[in-house]
Amino acid sequence: MAVLVGDGVAPFELGVACEVFGTDRGEQQLPVYDFALCSESTSSVSTKSGFRLIATHGLRRLSEADLVIVPPLDEPAPPEVSRPVIEALSRAVEGGAWVAALCSGVFVLGQAGLLRGRTAAVHWYKADDFRREFPDVEVDESVLYTADPPVFTSAGTAAAIDLCLHLVRMRSGARTANAIARRMVVPPHREGGQAQYIELPVPTSTDTLGPVLEWMGHNLRRDLPVAELARRARMSPRTFARRFKAETGTTPLHWLTTQRTARAQQLLEDTDSTLESVADSCGFGNATTMRHHFLRRLGVTPTEYRRTFRTDRGVAPGRRGHHGSGS
Repeated sequence: MAVLVGDGVAPFELGVACEVFGTDRGEQQLPVYDFALCSESTSSVSTKSGFRLIATHGLRRLSEADLVIVPPLDEPAPPEVSRPVIEALSRAVEGGAWVAALCSGVFVLGQAGLLRGRTAAVHWYKADDFRREFPDVEVDESVLYTADPPVFTSAGTAAAIDLCLHLVRMRSGARTANAIARRMVVPPHREGGQAQYIELPVPTSTDTLGPVLEWMGHNLRRDLPVAELARRARMSPRTFARRFKAETGTTPLHWLTTQRTARAQQLLEDTDSTLESVADSCGFGNATTMRHHFLRRLGVTPTEYRRTFRTDRGVAPGRRGHHGSGS
């Protein structure tokens, strides 16, 4: 696993990659990643916050990595990316690596030609600039991140956390991603997209959906129609649906399906329960419905997911040419 650093690197996004992938959590029985900071420069590089750092590896280490993270370089957008950097990124992808851009690191992937014909998540504030520079890339300024192996992109500062945890989830399983998220005191998965952050949400005073969301999470097995949820929140169904969208960025059904999928992932990893039992306990009702949602959201069947993460648990991401369960 390698992180590209250069002059103007953004410390927050760099710190996210270091926290998620560069922290040794072996004592917690979690994967330990072979982590390296890589730079074209042989001397120190500046950060946009006024301090300097020294990368211990060059571009060769990056080109041989299984997973490459590109944080923002020289905000608000990087200057022309050098030929050696482009070649190193291209060699990594050709060798079977995944490459993930955090926030305006997407401009680096654009210059490297790795986004041509793909969809990229771009911070809403920079979306128009990106479109003008890369007209052959479909820009999605509504989502927190995109996952189209071997290329991933995230929008905005905090979305770097969402994408890095998603990469862990795809490579090492939901149990590992959830454990890291708990240590970071962040949600393992945020619903919704950027729209909920562009403008300040309508103040909710003491009326919060927090208790309802917590109750929903503890009752995934039940049928949870909007009418019942609205009664619990002491709102009309129409008001509840509108408030739910405003506070979470998504619909109650989509939120529930995501939570049920995450719960099923945990059970498939940690238990020997049958598929029917897992589906029933998570609220999917039956294995056929669960299989539909796994294929739609994860790109694999529940059986394939269990096979991958019960046998590969604890393995650091990226045996060369292996793209994990999400490919």
